[in-house]
Amino acid sequence: MTTSACTNHVFVLMGVSGSGKSAVASEVAYRMKAAFLDGDFLHPRANIDKMSRGLALNDKDREPWLQALNDAAFAMQRTHNVSLIVCSALKKSYRDLLRKGSQNLSFIYCRGDFDTIESRLRARKGHFFKPQMLVTQFATLQEPGSDESDVLVVDIKPSLDEVVANTIRIIQNKAG
Repeated sequence: MTTSACTNHVFVLMGVSGSGKSAVASEVAYRMKAAFLDGDFLHPRANIDKMSRGLALNDKDREPWLQALNDAAFAMQRTHNVSLIVCSALKKSYRDLLRKGSQNLSFIYCRGDFDTIESRLRARKGHFFKPQMLVTQFATLQEPGSDESDVLVVDIKPSLDEVVANTIRIIQNKAG
């Protein structure tokens, strides 16, 4: 089943931990009255159990989760003009699974440099930050290339308000 007749659009906000994906997406969703889903909510119980034991997920662990996100994106684009999903989508293979069968899905890459993101993570109140986690995120990140024309980029260096405004402009330009 394809969704080519559907004019509604799903945007996956992607990027490393600390890039502001959730903060940006929730504010954009509020301002645009768009649907919003934090992709972490769809992790299967086995993944949650594994992560709670301090174990990293592997690609095999992530596959059913990414399929659930793909299914959610399909459902969201059938019922909402604009939908936002937060998912790190660090690898191209993850993005390929998310976009499978969805012609009305784009990614918004919340791009920032290591130093900017590290300083923001360190400034978070009540948040335990391990610098090695950020190193691992950047090591895993496969930055989208020219072969991924459905990936739009927002620079996260400006203030949150500016990033939100820039993201809204990106969405309005893409979704028409």
